[in-house]
Amino acid sequence: MKLRLYGGFGEKGRTSLGIESASTRLIIDAGINTNAPRDAEWERAYYPAISPADLATADALIITHAHEDHLGGLGWCLRHGFRGRLLMTAETRADMPGCLRDYAEPGDVARALAAPISLITPGEAFAVGDLTISTGRNGHVVGGLWCLVEGEGQRALYCGDVVPKSSVFAYDVPPPADVVLLDASYGDDDVPSAARAAAVVDWVAAHPRCLLPVPLAGRSLEMLALLEQPLALATGLRDSLEAQIADPRWLWPGLQAGLVARLEQAIDWTDGEDWPDRPLMTHDAMGMGGPAAEQLPRAVRDGLPILLTGHVPTASPAYALREAGVADWLRLPTHPTVSENAGIAAVSGARRTFGHSCDRAGLAAMAGRLPTLDVHARTGDVIIL
Repeated sequence: MKLRLYGGFGEKGRTSLGIESASTRLIIDAGINTNAPRDAEWERAYYPAISPADLATADALIITHAHEDHLGGLGWCLRHGFRGRLLMTAETRADMPGCLRDYAEPGDVARALAAPISLITPGEAFAVGDLTISTGRNGHVVGGLWCLVEGEGQRALYCGDVVPKSSVFAYDVPPPADVVLLDASYGDDDVPSAARAAAVVDWVAAHPRCLLPVPLAGRSLEMLALLEQPLALATGLRDSLEAQIADPRWLWPGLQAGLVARLEQAIDWTDGEDWPDRPLMTHDAMGMGGPAAEQLPRAVRDGLPILLTGHVPTASPAYALREAGVADWLRLPTHPTVSENAGIAAVSGARRTFGHSCDRAGLAAMAGRLPTLDVHARTGDVIIL
């Protein structure tokens, strides 16, 4: 088999991987790079580095979950020639419109929403040509998957985004693999998730009226579960949270009833109202779309404390606020620590590992903990297994 690194290797964002045998070409994910500056070279940096020829000859495209760095380039792929099977879970399909509206060109949104989709059920194996794909829940978001691809006597595990120790989302341990492509989003960060979550709880307790930007899906539910005080929800979040809670198969056992109760305590809030007397959760997390695009500037003008809890791209409004000292930042983990990645690699028995969603410096820093990690692989490379 061959791996084609279409995006996210040696960089953060536009995650995309090609896996091919002698007769089958598979693409997994088609993300965008929200770090890309809006200059003359913007499109080359924003979308995956996939040629029209590769798109036209691909047999299938799997989307692992509905976050922009894995899904945002789907319509672009369709515009540039992809005509193969499109596969994702029902939950990812349901979340797709909200993600694409914030990050994709209008014409590309229309193309993606009109495309026929084959649904994946986690835990069931399926075939694309002579490749067999197995999937499991990734612990990162409702509907999110990792993918194990088998062909020509080899097994490649693409983690996508995974959280082995999420307090909310269920995670299936992947089977052994010869090659693993790890979610290296946090580089060599090894601070336990419990310690980081406690810091977020303490900050919110010290700022009972505040603005909490989060992604529409994923960290929004983690935040609801974490904070004990009743919240206010910006437009769109209640519907998203209800959908995330609705199917207990994606949650750890016993959590659903408590999450329903937390959501019932929350109040709805709309633009134009006075700031609520409690923490206000809004989306998106970066101020690049959703209600947060208008609410972040207003919060700064009004002196309302702001806490950012995830990735802050350099081209985002959230980055400018953090640099100006008018927004605080504490990580609420939604990706693995370096110890967790080392555990994934060890359990897999892989002889080679690669890291995606991480810049070059971050990969180099991980090398001491992951002796099989290839720190030199970059977007555009072709790896022969």
